Amino acid sequence: MVMNAIYLDNAATTRLCAEAYGEMAPFLEARFGNPSAQYATGRDARAAVGTARKRVAAALNCEPGEVYFTSGGTESDNWALIGAAFANRDRGRHILSSAVEHPAVLMTLEWLQKQGFEVTLLPADGLGRVQAEQVRAAIREDTILVSVMAANNEIGTLQPVGDIGRAARERGVLFHTDAVQAVGAVPVDVKAWNADLLSLSAHKFHGPKGAGALYIRKGARVEAMMRGGAQEGGRRAGTENVAGIAGLGAAIRRAAEHQAANAARVGALRDRLWAGIQDAVPGVALNGDPVNRLPNNLHLSIPGVEDEPLLLRLDLAGVAASSGSACASGSPEFSHVLRAIGKAQETAGGSLRLTLSETTTEAEIQEVLRILPPVVSSLREAAGK
Repeated sequence: MVMNAIYLDNAATTRLCAEAYGEMAPFLEARFGNPSAQYATGRDARAAVGTARKRVAAALNCEPGEVYFTSGGTESDNWALIGAAFANRDRGRHILSSAVEHPAVLMTLEWLQKQGFEVTLLPADGLGRVQAEQVRAAIREDTILVSVMAANNEIGTLQPVGDIGRAARERGVLFHTDAVQAVGAVPVDVKAWNADLLSLSAHKFHGPKGAGALYIRKGARVEAMMRGGAQEGGRRAGTENVAGIAGLGAAIRRAAEHQAANAARVGALRDRLWAGIQDAVPGVALNGDPVNRLPNNLHLSIPGVEDEPLLLRLDLAGVAASSGSACASGSPEFSHVLRAIGKAQETAGGSLRLTLSETTTEAEIQEVLRILPPVVSSLREAAGK
């Protein structure tokens, strides 16, 4: 199978970095012990989990004991929402979130509604932002949880999570943020964000798939995710994915150390790509906040083309891209995020999400600018646009 020469779908997943692979390899081979065991290989595995926990804590500005390892962002979101809802249902059953959340949050909230909880989804503005004033005005006496993502996985908009968290804390309401796209891309600080719960996933910042974490502030009332053992402080039973956790720890330390430099470089490449597309593709529009956005994200609406043929033509030309959330890939439904920011399916045209990483080069950007305009022109001509 021919690999894409240019990979611009880093919001879906990233290439495993050498540091993560190096940390993982020993625990896939000689140091394979169960971290609950008392003999040498078990102690080695347990120590690796402890090291990774400290690295995650350092990256988030929290205590190691507030970090719980999971299988990824979806599990972390489920645990945060369900665990907080059921642990605090004696205080109320109202939950606040936003209309632009990831499906891992929205579908979990739908399930909670079936369990008797009431959910209010706050609208986003045309740039995809939710304001703290909206949250403050919507909190009720029976509100027990606010969940607003830090960065949108489709359009890249950054939310004012620090202000939103402050609004929740003023009323004694737990605040969860899905930071899956934010970790490694922008500075993350659970204290500055006033976060009680935060979800992350390793494969979004050059770590392995199948490894994630949930930050739970000490003292926050959250029920256990799984029962059956003493792992993760008795809150998530089951033998730990030691290799994945070790890789997560290595990747998040690396991401935190290089975050500012990578953001500056990748953001400059993203801006050059956007400027070139604007010059060469008539009618193209940027989705999301043009300023308060992830440095690696470029989400476009291209009138006169459809998503699937556009992505297939780019794939044939050696460019890997997407139209939006990887979790919604293949769905015939129009993006709920684009709908929430006021885009109409009939007029939005094709959606194209180009997401860069630290491995993206200037030469690749120039090649995309050579490939994309004629592809769009060809598709428009074929459609009679």
